[in-house]
Amino acid sequence: MNCAMKAVTALAIVLAGSWPAAAKLVTEIVAYDHDGVELECYLAYDDATAGRRPGVIVVHQWMGLSENERLRARMLAELGCVALAVDVYGRGIRPADVSGAREQAGKYYGDRATFRNRLAAGLARLKQHPLVDPARVAAIGYCFGGSGVLELARSGADLAGVVSFHGNLDTPNPEDARAIKAKVLVCHGAIDPHVSQETVASFVAEMEAARIDYQLVMYAGAVHAFTQKEAGDDPSRGAAYHATADRRSWQHMQQFFAEIFD
Repeated sequence: MNCAMKAVTALAIVLAGSWPAAAKLVTEIVAYDHDGVELECYLAYDDATAGRRPGVIVVHQWMGLSENERLRARMLAELGCVALAVDVYGRGIRPADVSGAREQAGKYYGDRATFRNRLAAGLARLKQHPLVDPARVAAIGYCFGGSGVLELARSGADLAGVVSFHGNLDTPNPEDARAIKAKVLVCHGAIDPHVSQETVASFVAEMEAARIDYQLVMYAGAVHAFTQKEAGDDPSRGAAYHATADRRSWQHMQQFFAEIFD
């Protein structure tokens, strides 16, 4: 058995507790209200075992909850987690273009308290699921969602870990990092033009000042949105899919989970 196979085997045992037996993937829509806004989320898990297992919320990019995040939720379910792809914007609010996405995302970047509270509501919903072990819960996010999970961590949320994929790393209140309880993994495109080197340096200084257990992994040749195939393959545009960075970042996330869920 090679090293990669051993890593996958170890992760399956850590997350699921045993080998899956005729696992069936279960998906469902989860709807609830937060501050008068109806949210429509997507839940995925496998029914191979009845025991509690890790839970993970998945936070969408700025176009709103899409098939990208539903796919990631199913992939997490196949790893043995209960995954909830949360809806930040609200039921039916799915921007049709960049202008609409900028407007929607801007509301939450401009009001970090509401951003945090909206994600905290999703986290609480996930923890209520009877198959979730509340002591083994994490959050992952993409672009806008990557920023979101870092803000959730800065709020002091009770999480084992957070993973940001090509998220913005800035915050108006870096001193809030002192409240972080989670371990942090940031998967970042080394030449992402939307997140300046100064912003990366400020994030590192923020984490170091607060003495956070964090990892920053940078992928050569990757720009923004490197996990999203619909971003195209032209890095000169500043956002493009990068297959190697996508694969490696998912592997790094799995290694991170094997550690935090042990």
